[in-house]
Amino acid sequence: MGTGSSGSAPRPRSRRPLPEVSVLRVGHRPGRDPRLTTHLALAARALGATRLYLNPPDEAIRERLAKVTADWGGTFSVVPSPEWRSVVRSHDGPVVHLTMYGLPLDPLLPKLRRAPRVLIVVGGAKVPADLYGLATHNVAIGHQPHSEVAALAVILDRIRGPPGPERFRGARRRVVPTARGKRVRRGGRVPP
Repeated sequence: MGTGSSGSAPRPRSRRPLPEVSVLRVGHRPGRDPRLTTHLALAARALGATRLYLNPPDEAIRERLAKVTADWGGTFSVVPSPEWRSVVRSHDGPVVHLTMYGLPLDPLLPKLRRAPRVLIVVGGAKVPADLYGLATHNVAIGHQPHSEVAALAVILDRIRGPPGPERFRGARRRVVPTARGKRVRRGGRVPP
């Protein structure tokens, strides 16, 4: 997955701070969607989002992600959100609804990268019709059916770029990159 507008060259780092990105999951079905919503939360955390607002709330997912964050570092949180409209209305920055029916992402990227805060909305099985009107932007990562997790990963990478190790301070576990096999450093607080 590329990070530049051409998809092949890395985006140069500017002095401007990266936007704080939050994700809102609308229409989660407790008991039916735990795996997909967990994967959305894991992708959001790993690729630089600060929090996932979860509508409707699901305590099991909140607890699961709190444990992942405690083990693997960082400050990500899952915020129970019984009323998703209030999250959208109170957000003080662009609200980006990911939908295959939206406009292409590329023309919008410079504006999103300059915003101090961005809220990315990922709908569930049935997206409320008023979400299309409440969002600042309805954006497509391609105009074909595909995974919400894939769309979220692409937009986070395009807005924030790859996360550096400093993002995951306080980790008790850290992957040691290897050509073959698996290595995880454990114990105490692992330095970045």
